[in-house]
Amino acid sequence: QLVRAVSKRFPDLALTLHFHNTRGMGLANVLAGLAAGVVRFEGCLGGLGGCPFAPGATGNVCTEDVVHMLQCMGYDMGVDLDRLLAASRRLGEIVGHELPGQVVKAGKSSDLHPPPAELEPTLSR
Repeated sequence: QLVRAVSKRFPDLALTLHFHNTRGMGLANVLAGLAAGVVRFEGCLGGLGGCPFAPGATGNVCTEDVVHMLQCMGYDMGVDLDRLLAASRRLGEIVGHELPGQVVKAGKSSDLHPPPAELEPTLSR
């Protein structure tokens, strides 16, 4: 509602939304933003981040999870998800602990469950 109200009041303003993944709602917030007409979102590799002033804030929405979700929905952002996942794995090594992203742990859904051949043209829009 807030995004729609701001967009209505300032129609020439290109909004960018920034979400944290507290309570696991980051991807849901991205979907809500899309439904409200927003096309730019901030995320963080590996979901790193957070806010020292917000108790319980668990980090930012994970860039690779957002890219994976949007690619599964048919969006082409020109992002090489395999390279992004490799960077996320390397980042985990650098910081020395497991990162909260889901796709880096579970793998891309297309690798695990490829779409039926008859749906392939539909998914490559």
